[in-house]
Amino acid sequence: MKIESKIQNPKSKICLTIAGLDPSGGAGIVADIKTFTAFGCFATAAITSITFQNTTGVFGAIHQTAESVRGQIEPIIEDFTIAALKTGMLPTREVIEETWRIVKKNRLKNFVVDPVVRSTSGFDLIDDEALQSLIKNLFPLADVVTPNLPEAERIARLKIETEKDIEKAARIMQNFGAKNVLIKGGHFFEDERRKAKGENEIENRKPMTEDKNKIEDRKAIDYLFIGDDIRVFEAGFIETNATHGTGCTLAAAITANLALGKTLIEAVERAKNFVTEAIRTAPNLGHGHSPINIM
Repeated sequence: MKIESKIQNPKSKICLTIAGLDPSGGAGIVADIKTFTAFGCFATAAITSITFQNTTGVFGAIHQTAESVRGQIEPIIEDFTIAALKTGMLPTREVIEETWRIVKKNRLKNFVVDPVVRSTSGFDLIDDEALQSLIKNLFPLADVVTPNLPEAERIARLKIETEKDIEKAARIMQNFGAKNVLIKGGHFFEDERRKAKGENEIENRKPMTEDKNKIEDRKAIDYLFIGDDIRVFEAGFIETNATHGTGCTLAAAITANLALGKTLIEAVERAKNFVTEAIRTAPNLGHGHSPINIM
């Protein structure tokens, strides 16, 4: 039986992920590679850390040196034209600074920074020194930074309890140099917004097209801050334990769509719809947080 490749064009756009390895295949560079391929892009990758994990948790990691990361990336950049790239788990200050040098020296564009701070199971993936280096060095280079709510709280040093707090956190990150900020996973605020009757709601919200795959009234809401503008992306909230790798996949999908020439707003909307469908059709594998259905 002939298997048809999703990459139809021999001149396909090439995407690069610089992130950790999840041997269980649900998150990190494995999820990124699957996602790039699902959108018809050619995937390249550099490993920053080898983690020991499965769907039930992360049990440890061996971090790569800055020299190792540079040794992986430089031959890729010399041989290919990178249309877009993303970073995920960057565990040390040295790896972050090396990534900064490479991105700046080669003037790489369509750069998505996913500030991976902690695993779904609660394992810390970056220390405070490395996080401050990430903020200082990579935020100003990024086309978009994509923290989830706990990551946004740690980066902004702000407890997020309302939609207004989301906006405060995003503006703090913009003050750190991030041009655009996507804060992921705000389904909590749909119930709160109804209770508050708009009191804590972000002004001038501009909802994008809502995904049709909702199974209840609650919504999964992502907030995109583009300069002074705010766009809100809503989809039906799906009650599930299939959450392993959702953040990685969303950021990778944005990266792939930027490589394909989509605007940031288009890229986020397409990525959110992709992840929502991947959650809805998740295969329910393992004994913990199941991976989603990327392919």
